[in-house]
Amino acid sequence: QVQLVESGGGSVQAGGSLRLSCAASGNTYSRSCMLWFRQAPGKEREGVAIIDNYGTTNYADSVKGRFTISRDNAKNTLYLQMTSLNPEDTAMYSCAAGPNCQGLRARYYVYWGQGTQVTVSS
Repeated sequence: QVQLVESGGGSVQAGGSLRLSCAASGNTYSRSCMLWFRQAPGKEREGVAIIDNYGTTNYADSVKGRFTISRDNAKNTLYLQMTSLNPEDTAMYSCAAGPNCQGLRARYYVYWGQGTQVTVSS
């Protein structure tokens, strides 16, 4: 089993920055791949960024150049550094994990955190 707990959300003005954290525990192999998703009210869940155990990353086009995913395996923590935030980034952000990276599609990942709210005002 894997447990994931997000933190770091909040309210920020457009153009601002936030760093999200996801503290992970449990089976290490089962969280080899880690991701950030987000879901805004009335919208489908969107994969934001993914990182494997070697540090290889990929991003949704909507956040490329603005968001950076990273992980500190010694601290069992996943991060999402968000810069140049705009109101369209407002959503509940959740981290997810799985043993293998299979793209930014939510259905492939079985371990999820509860989420942390990010609100960007104009």
